[in-house]
Amino acid sequence: MTKAFASQSDLSEKAISFTEIGEGLYAFTAQGDPNSGVIIGDDSVMIIEAQATPQLARKVIDCVRSVTDKPITHLALTHYHAVRVLGASAYEAQQIIMSDKARAMVAERGQEDWDSEFQRFPRLFEGHESIPGLTWPTTSFRDRMTVYLGNRRVDLMHLGRAHTAGDIVIHVPDQNVMFTGDIVEYHSACYCGDGHFGDWGGTLDAIKAFDLNAIAPGRGDALIGADMVNAAIESTRDFVNSTYRPAARVAACGGTLKQAWEAVRAECDPKFADYAIYEHCLPFNVARAYDEARGIDTPRIWTAQRDFEMWSNLQS
Repeated sequence: MTKAFASQSDLSEKAISFTEIGEGLYAFTAQGDPNSGVIIGDDSVMIIEAQATPQLARKVIDCVRSVTDKPITHLALTHYHAVRVLGASAYEAQQIIMSDKARAMVAERGQEDWDSEFQRFPRLFEGHESIPGLTWPTTSFRDRMTVYLGNRRVDLMHLGRAHTAGDIVIHVPDQNVMFTGDIVEYHSACYCGDGHFGDWGGTLDAIKAFDLNAIAPGRGDALIGADMVNAAIESTRDFVNSTYRPAARVAACGGTLKQAWEAVRAECDPKFADYAIYEHCLPFNVARAYDEARGIDTPRIWTAQRDFEMWSNLQS
């Protein structure tokens, strides 16, 4: 009998933290679960990442209401994944912003991703019956756009491919703080199932060049101060490279996916086995690394059936 994904038995509630990372800037974190961010402007609020369901989004809203009563007018989504976007309706934001590429990925594979993620990690879809449907942006952009929350400037940028092809970061220049989505993680595994290993390092370099005061990463604790910011960027780089290198070596020799799985485990387990969602991410990371090493540039669409077939192959 094939073992279940590690995340299917992860039912423990995570403790929420709401950390100020700059003046009027907050990171909503939950012990390795998906993070959200908050930017408070002169007269309105922007939320970064919606959470997976409206019910979970209300936990973010409760934290926002503990510090401001200003209306939530903007919701920025760093990429298309279901656990990041399907709670959008709870905010009633006038503008929902994604990159052009992320919007295209909603159209291409949004429903399949929702179905796949729901069966992989059911705890993250608490109150799933309240999701009204796929989340679509009201506004999208190619490379860069700026939003003003009163006088507060917020820059949204696509710096390169990494966690997905459509990732964006959100930078607040007056505090030199960035919300990176899943391009940067802290003591949490990177999910690379839709990733671009060859580009990820360059995108990390572009983030590092800002010499940031703080980062709200995709998962894990808020990163405050240059030392913590740079350590997280470099540990993310190490995770991505340590996943890709052994899989690429196996692929170059004509080896199998299962051999790539064993090679990646041998390199990554000693360094990352205690990271949040490590066991959950590993099979998807290996499959994508193996594909990219064999010249498949666009990640194949994950479906519940493909998840099962891949996992069965690795466990046989």
